Amino acid sequence: MNMKAGLFQQQSLKLAMTQELSQAIALLQYSTQELSSFLEGKSLENPLIAIDHTIHHSYKPRVNKRNYGHGNDHKAWIEQISDEQETLENYLLSQLNFKQLSKTLLKAVQHLIHSLDENGYLRIPISDIAIEKNFPEELVHSALSILQSLQPAGIGARSLQECLLIQARGSCWHDTAERILSGHFILFAEKKWKELSKLTGLSLTAIQEVFDYIQSLNPRPGSAFVSEKPGYIIPDVIVEYINGEYSIGTFDGTGSKLTFNQEYYQEMKNHKDQQVNQFISEKMQEFQWIARSIKQRKETIIKVMGKIVEKQPDCFSKGLTHLKPMTMKEIAEDLGIHESTVSRAVKEKFVQAPFGTVEMRAFFSANLQTVSEDDISVLQAKKELQCVIDNENKTKPLSDQDISDILKGKCGIVLSRRTVAKYRDQLGIPSSTKRKRYT
Repeated sequence: MNMKAGLFQQQSLKLAMTQELSQAIALLQYSTQELSSFLEGKSLENPLIAIDHTIHHSYKPRVNKRNYGHGNDHKAWIEQISDEQETLENYLLSQLNFKQLSKTLLKAVQHLIHSLDENGYLRIPISDIAIEKNFPEELVHSALSILQSLQPAGIGARSLQECLLIQARGSCWHDTAERILSGHFILFAEKKWKELSKLTGLSLTAIQEVFDYIQSLNPRPGSAFVSEKPGYIIPDVIVEYINGEYSIGTFDGTGSKLTFNQEYYQEMKNHKDQQVNQFISEKMQEFQWIARSIKQRKETIIKVMGKIVEKQPDCFSKGLTHLKPMTMKEIAEDLGIHESTVSRAVKEKFVQAPFGTVEMRAFFSANLQTVSEDDISVLQAKKELQCVIDNENKTKPLSDQDISDILKGKCGIVLSRRTVAKYRDQLGIPSSTKRKRYT
């Protein structure tokens, strides 16, 4: 081996990650809100950057000329105005008989009402309230009894267990429900009913009937009075079906459109101070770079969305349940870009499709093996799994292995027992032991 020291020249090509390139990558993966915040911040730093606070709709030429058919009618936009809701506090106070309550007791009840959380629970211990407000503890207990007698039933409970017991008062199930909930709440919740039956002497059928009754109760009695206004998703891309063709456009719904401050530039470009001229030149370059990056961001998102529409015609005409297996790698190869670029382009972006508004990531799904030549998507597999469980005999629920065998035999979907368990958990479906019914 030649170990001589010396100076050598070597040519190589490499990509340097400049600040501009790094920020261009960041811009691509920004959500609509993040891009808006970025532009607002740059407008404070750069006097040449101005923000146009108007809503703009921009549409690109139709990218899909094929007629795929479209069975859904367009839904008109309806501006939703949320009415003022009555608060839980006011609703409870309106039920109090101020004349029949002493001044001190009324004050204690009012304090308890003010102390409820958003679900209507009292999380502060009675002893702490008594010490804080200098009330006798017996008085606070009396105030709590009054509060718990008000509507909605279950209000003022200190635990889920107490909330359910309050709601069961006066019902034909009260004695049995109280017996189970008071002494065996954990066994009951975990559906260890055979053990519970031995301890209580109740039949499994009786326990099932109590369970069905308790399922009808409200575990969060105060939640109906939460007056949060609904959040609205602003789509980054709009896909419309017009005259037998799909049209894809961007929606700048944030009102933060980049514009050039021409007036300031004209005033300062010929300034005599060299440092001012250098400053204006740097800010001009920054504006041009941001403008190019935003344009490239839009074009990339449009190209990716166009390819998605091209590959998923059934999905856009019939809904997400008809999604075909498709990976980001496939889109990247078709467009001649890197897979990471596709990933950034769809990150936290939403598309307003004919069937509704969804994340762009929702259109990507891995291939699942089937006994036939046609692969299916994870979404389709989950739909079939849900269907199998919906139609099972609830007195003899299917195990995960049983579900795996049925999916393979009837639907041709090859899923392992562990995969069935994973998808079942993702769908919020309990295990077979917890799905079992005794009536």
